Amino acid sequence: MKALAFDVFGTVVDWRSSIIGELEAFGKSHGLQRDWPVFADNWRAGYAPAMDRVRRGELPWTRIDDLHRAILVSLLEEAGVEAGPDELDHLNRAWHRLDPWPDSVAGLRRLKQHYLITTLSNGNVSLLTNMAKNAGLPWDCVISAELFRHYKPDLEAYHGCADLLDIAPEELTLVAAHPSDLRAARAAGLGTAYVARPLEYGPDATPYDVTADDFDIVATDFVDLADQLGA
Repeated sequence: MKALAFDVFGTVVDWRSSIIGELEAFGKSHGLQRDWPVFADNWRAGYAPAMDRVRRGELPWTRIDDLHRAILVSLLEEAGVEAGPDELDHLNRAWHRLDPWPDSVAGLRRLKQHYLITTLSNGNVSLLTNMAKNAGLPWDCVISAELFRHYKPDLEAYHGCADLLDIAPEELTLVAAHPSDLRAARAAGLGTAYVARPLEYGPDATPYDVTADDFDIVATDFVDLADQLGA
């Protein structure tokens, strides 16, 4: 193994708490009372169907920032909330300002000493770069599905990442908190490391049922991952 590629939303950063906080601040500034946790969940839930519309050819290739904005506009309309273009842009860029999980930065710094570490996310390059700057994420490089015009779990994203790094797929391990992402990476010939993030969807969510035999590595967090890899 020469490199670790990290899924980002939910694996490296706590998108839900971060987005809820941004929505609450938006609501407070507008004197609005809404169920912001549900709004955040619905915003995230619109992500996969929007990508599928691109895959089916109903939409041209579209950056995640633009998909997020379209979902946001629709949700605000449904909630009867008005916002100007500048407000929409600022709120949509909340995805650029997501906070990392408490172990993320320390774990990544350790892993970086022994492996090349990169993102492999459906988030666009500007989003991932701004997020890294904001959260202090010490990536060696930022690789996005945008570069391949194929969202994960398309094979092209996993092979494209290995190709950009000039390594074989088996020399690259995907680190993710989502079994479906890891299964697709394994089918593409990559190594797999599952990191549990039981609070990704909130304290009442049902965690994934993953055992130690399901993937090459199963870790509780990034510090545990670094321990297991001797970093």
